[in-house]
Amino acid sequence: MTPRAAGAGGMLVLAELRTRWTGFLAAFLAVLAGTALITAALTVRTSAAPAVQPRLAGAAALVLPPRAVDPDGSPADRIPWSEDEAAGLLTALRADPAIAAAVADRAFYAQAFRGGRPVADRGAAEAGHGWSAAALAPYRLVVGRAPAAADEVVVAAALGVPAGSRLTVNLTAGRAEFTVTGTLDGPGYWFDDRTAAARAPGVRAIALLAAPDAGPGRAAAAARAATAGRAEVLTGAARAALQPRHLEHKRFLADQLLAAVAALALFTTAFVVAATLALHTGLRRRDLGLLRLIGAGPGRIRRMLLGEAAAVALLGSAAGGLLGLAAAPLLARLLLRLDAAPPELTIRHDAGPPLLAAAVGVAVSTAAAWASSRTAARAAPLDALLESRDDRPTGRLRTGCGLAALLAGAGAAVATATTTADDRVAAAITATAALITAAALLAPVLIGPSARALTAPLLRLRPAWPLLLRGDLTASARRAAAVAAPVIAAVGFAVLLGGTVQTMRAAYPAGRALQLAGQLIVTNDGTPGTTDEAVAANPVGKAALPVRAFVRAADGATTAVDVLGSRDPALDRPGQAVLGRTLADRLGVTAGQQYAVRFADGATVPVRIAEVLPDDPARGAFVMSRAQVRAHDPAALNDDVFVPAGAPATAVPGTAVHDALRYALDDYATDARLTDALAALLIAVATGYGALAAANGAAAAAHARRRDLAVLGTLGATRRQLLALAARESALTAGLGAALGVLVALPALAAVASGLSRATGARLGPHLHLPTLAAAVLGSLALTVTASTVTTWRTLRRR
Repeated sequence: MTPRAAGAGGMLVLAELRTRWTGFLAAFLAVLAGTALITAALTVRTSAAPAVQPRLAGAAALVLPPRAVDPDGSPADRIPWSEDEAAGLLTALRADPAIAAAVADRAFYAQAFRGGRPVADRGAAEAGHGWSAAALAPYRLVVGRAPAAADEVVVAAALGVPAGSRLTVNLTAGRAEFTVTGTLDGPGYWFDDRTAAARAPGVRAIALLAAPDAGPGRAAAAARAATAGRAEVLTGAARAALQPRHLEHKRFLADQLLAAVAALALFTTAFVVAATLALHTGLRRRDLGLLRLIGAGPGRIRRMLLGEAAAVALLGSAAGGLLGLAAAPLLARLLLRLDAAPPELTIRHDAGPPLLAAAVGVAVSTAAAWASSRTAARAAPLDALLESRDDRPTGRLRTGCGLAALLAGAGAAVATATTTADDRVAAAITATAALITAAALLAPVLIGPSARALTAPLLRLRPAWPLLLRGDLTASARRAAAVAAPVIAAVGFAVLLGGTVQTMRAAYPAGRALQLAGQLIVTNDGTPGTTDEAVAANPVGKAALPVRAFVRAADGATTAVDVLGSRDPALDRPGQAVLGRTLADRLGVTAGQQYAVRFADGATVPVRIAEVLPDDPARGAFVMSRAQVRAHDPAALNDDVFVPAGAPATAVPGTAVHDALRYALDDYATDARLTDALAALLIAVATGYGALAAANGAAAAAHARRRDLAVLGTLGATRRQLLALAARESALTAGLGAALGVLVALPALAAVASGLSRATGARLGPHLHLPTLAAAVLGSLALTVTASTVTTWRTLRRR
């Protein structure tokens, strides 16, 4: 292409945008909203990146042990050093003059009690530390002295406990009385180093302080030389790799929420832009034929339409990026209110998220316009003499893609019923997205027969308007499909997401209560877990002790596994382990085999695989003797205690006793709050996009009928009759779209219910959330009818 031709093409694109801007408005708004959502999600995700813990801010470098992998091969926990291994490393590190101090960093559960109740502390699970680590912040004593005995502790000045007083502190073993020897200008509970080592044996990190004449770089280099490849040395921002577990969980939740919002925004943006541009291009058939008549080739037509899509996307992305940056603090506050983000989350604005979102918006819009540009490039010069009606039959490519999407959606719906709980919602959304795509592509084939079936009973009453509706929807099925497709998406996602939340709300508590029928449960109340004191107070019943341990897989990789310490007489056999079949196959072990297990204290213990049994989540995949597990991991908190029917249940301070139903409801309450918020956010995104595109399609369709309206007016139709006809046609089209939306969502929702029934043991079918369904349907109908009626009224007024 010559520069002159390129310039002429650019001028043509600008002219089209100026004269037909109303036709591009919906695409512009869709790109704007999508870019804003993606920008906000990326900005919050970037701002939520791990930061260096305040208590390690003064450390020049961190020395961390090698990382294990999960059974599926993904990176997992660090493999803790034993006390002997750590002692050798500490000696080697302290010998280098560039390192002023090397401190074994330990963290374990510690929480103050007042008046028999635990003091609220989000970080209590890792609030206990050895006194030497206080220099890493560095924290300073406000009053008093350092702890020197096993029954002494230094606490935060903010706790309000004076030095010299006695304080009850809850530890993994239970409550104990300590003398407060001093207060610190930072959070936590600080014990003497020997006591800390006994409570949390095994070293997961060594922190370094640089010598006065050596910076962090020299100290890190000295550490790398001293460890000789046996450890990973981190400096600067990389020290954020060491994070408390509760913050890692919050970041995981935030990532899931933000990824779901961004993915749905991406899908709906592509869907709306494709539907809008396809309709807009179909209604320009006469103009495109005129361009062909004056010499424009297919390539120039295609480039013009792609240029229009790119220009609209650039404008929408620029506005959406600014809007997304402004909306990011609101999204962050929402995550904090849901307790699904780290409490220190602060928004940091930079150019990366809006630029990336803009690139995605332009790419998605251009790709969405490709199909319509391909069709438009085949316009013939003779089309300049024809009315711009999109009454062409559905092409083979569109039909083939629709059938392929239908098969993919059906396969995804079947997979939804058999997948794991963690992947079930994502699989259901994937299935529904595929079925929505199939319904949108096949809508021109379905609209005509559906319209004939719905209007057939009305024809016997002999009014004129059913016959007119029937003829228009049958002759212009593609135009009607462009209006129905966004409604299909809006209602389909609303049905799926609202129904999934309702089905989960019914399934999980019912299934859990069914499993625990007749039992009493001693659960934590204001603490992050159950202590050994609570377990000892309830000697009868299941009291699992979950820990992380490390084994060697069949491929030689050190693998982190969840080990459950059990006091069940059938499983509480020191020196032996019972494995689930799936985990045993992944690890490559068999019954009777001797197997080495490395625990949190760094000790490696030989264990005989007593049995390999069918998988049972209630039993656990790797079960050992509770006493043996506790001996090697004195810091781990217990699971809830399940007391069988007829046995007494005793609550100690920091615990509560619930029956099966109350426990099941409370257990699901946190998940329900998160899923409700996520579903509401996603439903708002999907229905907002769908309603926007449906209104635009209805307005464009009403504008395309202006010659039909003129003919009907000539034949004697009044303005009121024409407005009523436009409202009825748009309502019927939107109603058909809503019906198809419900139909495409039901298979995935039924698959979700089937999977939940199998997982929980509770018999249930799919549950619809009727308020959400009604809001999506009525909102789409109202916007569609309003847009069509207003456009028709303006057309009639001009005439």
